[in-house]
Amino acid sequence: MLTIINNENDPYYNLALEEWLLKSGDAPDALVWLWQNRPAVIVGRHQNATEEVNLALTEARGIDVVRRISGGGAVYHDFGNVNFTFIAPFRGQAEDLFRQFTAPVIAALRSFSVPAEFSGRNDIVVCGKKVSGNAQAYYRDRMFHHGTILFDSDLDAIDAVLNVAPDKIQAKGVKSVRSRVTNVRPFMREDITVSAFMERLLAYLLGTDDIEARTFRLAPEAEAEVRRLAAEKYRTWEWNHGHSPFYNVTKSARFAGGKVAFYLHVQDGLIASCRIRGDFFSKLDIEGLEAALTGVAFTPEAVGGVLTAVPLDDYIFNVSRDELIGCLFPSAV
Repeated sequence: MLTIINNENDPYYNLALEEWLLKSGDAPDALVWLWQNRPAVIVGRHQNATEEVNLALTEARGIDVVRRISGGGAVYHDFGNVNFTFIAPFRGQAEDLFRQFTAPVIAALRSFSVPAEFSGRNDIVVCGKKVSGNAQAYYRDRMFHHGTILFDSDLDAIDAVLNVAPDKIQAKGVKSVRSRVTNVRPFMREDITVSAFMERLLAYLLGTDDIEARTFRLAPEAEAEVRRLAAEKYRTWEWNHGHSPFYNVTKSARFAGGKVAFYLHVQDGLIASCRIRGDFFSKLDIEGLEAALTGVAFTPEAVGGVLTAVPLDDYIFNVSRDELIGCLFPSAV
């Protein structure tokens, strides 16, 4: 496994770099690297930024709001937070892969005497409090898995900038975001800086202190492609916020696989337009399912037929056809 040394703290660049490394044929098949962003909120691929983020506060504080290509929920990054990304061949089921890629990170944290463990569908927790959220994206036969590590982050800022839905807070059995997260630094047997932590963590994940021998460097042409992707996609309002077409039917529910929200414009009994948002995970672009539902009669039978015909688990992991029908048509179940 190789690594890259990325000292950028521009969230637009860093997310573009992840996508380029995932999709480029010039990138190694197995990579792991660590990185940090300046204060930013990174929203999940399927989320509505207006609903998930306190945009007035982020604008006032100069905090970037950027959409990533992986699913899951919104997270806050700052210089007390450490991000890790693995790139590898895509093999297996998503639920198993979350455990697979968090396992070395958990082992590394335990080597610092931090009692970390896997929890729920995608979290690492310490003493019942979340220290790491994880997400994945897939491209052909490749994938990346990335996650956060709250080392010494501003926990009050997390609570202030994220508009976490009440149903998610209730599902976690706590009263606020602030009460369900913590930093790993107080649990470490030795108090070290975030830079020292990153150095030791990377050495642990690579299994060597000889980082130079395992370093992959982007060619100048590749670097230019990453910066172009950052400019043309990640820095745009269209990508990060998108347009909000008219909807007259809104349905949402939280399942084991995450929250799913349908925003539909139903006209003359047909679904004229469809948007599906939430913090769920997916392998395929959700636009494919949205397109399949557009033009279909808004009835349990017609919608159910579409959900049966498509590879539903590739669009929305771990949420069944019947659960979605129950969300859209409560009286039908």
